[in-house]
Formats: sequence, C-alpha cells, structure tokens
Amino acid sequence: MGSQEVSDVDWQGKHVTVAGLGVSGVPAARVLHGLGALVTVVADGDDERSRTQAAELEALGITVRLGDGATLPESTELIVTAPGWKPDKPLFLAAAQAGVPLWGDVELAWRLRGLHGRTPAPWLAVTGTNGKTTTVRMLASILEAAGLRTAAVGNIGVSLLDAVLDEEPYDVLAVELSSYQLHWAPSVRAHSAAVLNLAPDHIDWHGSMEAYTADKGRVYEGNGVACVYNVADPATERLVREADVEEGCRAIGFTLATPGPSQLGVVDGILVDRAFVANRQKQAQELAEVGDIDPPAPHNVANALAAAALARAFGVKPAAVRDGLRAFRPDPHRIEHVADIASVTYIDDSKATNTHAAEASLAAYDPIVWIAGGLAKGATFDDLVSGAAKRLRGVVLMGADRELIREALARHAPEVPVVDLARTDTGAMSDAVREAAGLARPGDTVLLAPACASMDMFVNYNKRGEAFADAVRARAAESA
Repeated sequence: MGSQEVSDVDWQGKHVTVAGLGVSGVPAARVLHGLGALVTVVADGDDERSRTQAAELEALGITVRLGDGATLPESTELIVTAPGWKPDKPLFLAAAQAGVPLWGDVELAWRLRGLHGRTPAPWLAVTGTNGKTTTVRMLASILEAAGLRTAAVGNIGVSLLDAVLDEEPYDVLAVELSSYQLHWAPSVRAHSAAVLNLAPDHIDWHGSMEAYTADKGRVYEGNGVACVYNVADPATERLVREADVEEGCRAIGFTLATPGPSQLGVVDGILVDRAFVANRQKQAQELAEVGDIDPPAPHNVANALAAAALARAFGVKPAAVRDGLRAFRPDPHRIEHVADIASVTYIDDSKATNTHAAEASLAAYDPIVWIAGGLAKGATFDDLVSGAAKRLRGVVLMGADRELIREALARHAPEVPVVDLARTDTGAMSDAVREAAGLARPGDTVLLAPACASMDMFVNYNKRGEAFADAVRARAAESA
C-alpha cells in the first residue's frame, strides 16, 4: 500500500490507525471511515477537548483510544498521523518493525485528490521558517482577484482533506506546509512551490538543522513549473539545486533589491517581475507598489514577492497581483498596531515565536522597547541581540527561558536597560506593558516580539497577543 495511488486502494475493511485528533486527525478519521476503512484513533491526551472530539467520532462508529498513543492497534495496515507527532514515537517504531506504512494527513489528502474521478486542483505550496501563513493568504487573495476558486489550506489551520474532497472543485489551492507535514508527505508534487527562508527551528523535533532543512526541501520535489527561492537566503537556492523536478521547471528568485533575470524584486518602491515576461533579459513588468502591502515592513514585502512569484507561475495577470495585495489584510498578532499612547506606538507581533521571526520584526522599527521571552525551544539569542542592539531603548523579559535572552543582552547590549519579570502567570503581561511604557520615550515603539513559544504561560501565541493588546488598551483607557 506504500506507493499506490489511493484511488487504486480498496479501503473497504482496511484497518487504519489515525494518530492524533485535532484539526488534522478528526477529518482524516471521518474521511477514512466514510471510505469504508475500519478506523481506530489513538491519542495521547485525555482532556475535555479530546473527549468531546472522541465522542463525536465514536457516534459515527469509529474506535477512539484516549491516553494511549504508544500502542499499535492489532491488525493495523496503515497509520495516518497528525503532523506534530515526532518520528521517534513508540507507536511509529512499532509500525516500522511491523512493516506498516506511515502517512501524514497531507500525504493522505494528496492521494485522495483524484478520488471518484475528480480533476485534482494544482497545489501552489509554501514553506519556510517564517512568513508561511501570511504568504499563503496573500497568494489566495491574489488568486481570488484573478477570478479563480481557491482556498488557503494546510498548516494554516484549514484541513487539506476537506478542500480536496469539496463537492465543488477548486481551480487551484494555496497550501501552507510545515516541516512536520513535509516529513510525512513523500508523494506530494506541487505545480510550484516556495521556501521563504531557513533558520533553526523545531530542532528538538527533527533532531538536527540538516534534517529540518531536508524536510523543508521536500516541497520542491517534482515541481512542475517553478521553484521559488529567497535570493537573500542562499540555503533556499541550494535546496532548489538539489531537488529532482520536472523537465522545464524553473528556479525563480525573489529579492528586496533590483531583480536580475528570472527574479522578482523592488525598484523605486515598485514590485517588478523579470521572470514571467517575454524578454526577461531586457524587460520588467510592474506588479504593485510597496504601499499596496499591509504592513509594508521589509519581511512582509518579501512575503508579497514570493506570493506574486507563485501566482505568476500559475499564469495570473499583473493587475490581479496588485488587486490581491491591496485586498489582503494580515492576521491578528502579526505586526499588528494596537495603539498610540503618549506618542509611543504599541505593536503586537506575538506570532514571532522564534528568533528569525523576531529579527524581521525588530528590523522594522527604531528605537524599540522590546518585550521578549517564553519557551526558547533550544534556540540561542546572540545573533538576534547583537543585530538589534543599536535599536533597543530597553528590554522587558518574561517567561521560562528569559535568562537566555538576558545573558545574550549582557554580552552584546550591556548598556541597554533590562527589566526581568519573575512573575509567570498570565497577568504578567500587564506588568510587562507597564514596565515597557516606563522605559519608552515619545517616538519609540513598544514591540511584543517574543522570539519564543508561548506555552509556558499562555495556551498559544494568540492568547499571548490578546493579553498584550488588552493590557495596552487598558493603559490607553487610563491615559484618556
């Protein structure tokens, strides 16, 4: 069953184990059950949310085992896993020993896309350490502006399975893929794909930077039209060179500088295309203005160029690129302006959950009072701090691994005042905003860009960002 297309598989009576619940596991279990498979769901958790999801699946006749994600159910012929489950899970080791194939939910979606004779929608895929969700949503906005039926799906929180099995077929899908998803999806072959950037992240899951990079590079395998890479990040171009692609597939770079042939870039505040034009040696096509992008921070302009490159690879006209970028609005907690109080600007970038994202955020403002800290996930902070040192008015640290950032500040920015908050309950954010306001001067930006994950103190980065915004608004109300 390992290499068969799913449409060739007789699912009736197949014993399939789904590892994990959530946004990927639940749809996978439902779909496989609907195809006639005998589905058992195993999950580590046994909390209220898990029990609710389990009850819904059990009502359909699906077996669910909560709190037992380690044991391989008897007669299992295939495992479909949620992307976050690590490769060294006892369940997976047992499956390997038994010769049971292992797919991710993305792999399952890819194999199901031609089910019941439907014409599969091409995938325009995006991965990278940072900017994936924004780029995919920008891409979907551009494709919609071109009059195409599309959706932003995948790691963005929308089930790929639901999209590929939608009763009304899509013209094209904008697909965000995480390194986890790519690890478990060896068969995916995109129309075109982009790796936005590479920086250390999720090393605890992958085991090494090399393994993480290799999984990201899988997005280029078998591409048909374009492999989009970041000119400023040579590692992304190396992945293109190493990829086994379809004959005629092109390498397309994006850059914040003047583009060369086969690149998209920026000239005098204009996004221009020197890749998808008749004479790329001598011609360039205007696509949009930097001012059409919200917000026009450098890393967001780079996201827009990557989205434009994928859209152009799909044949989208320049006017649709412009209209799609103008229509796009960023998600909450991504460089989101919260308020101006006493001539100090407060920016929520709680989504900056690693050093690479925080670096991009810090580069967009000057001077800055920086609120940082949380779970470091094995990251180091010397490069981040040394690069931002001259922009820092002050720093407020919070969270479990704040000491790591404090040590980097002592080494690379010893003159910058630092407030270290020991309080670790969610109310600590009010203290952080108060301390930051005390450090800030008129014209400064107070920037929440934690460079760390949130789960030491908050359910997720959204809740962390909401706590920041609430604290800022409370302060604005006091100042009114």
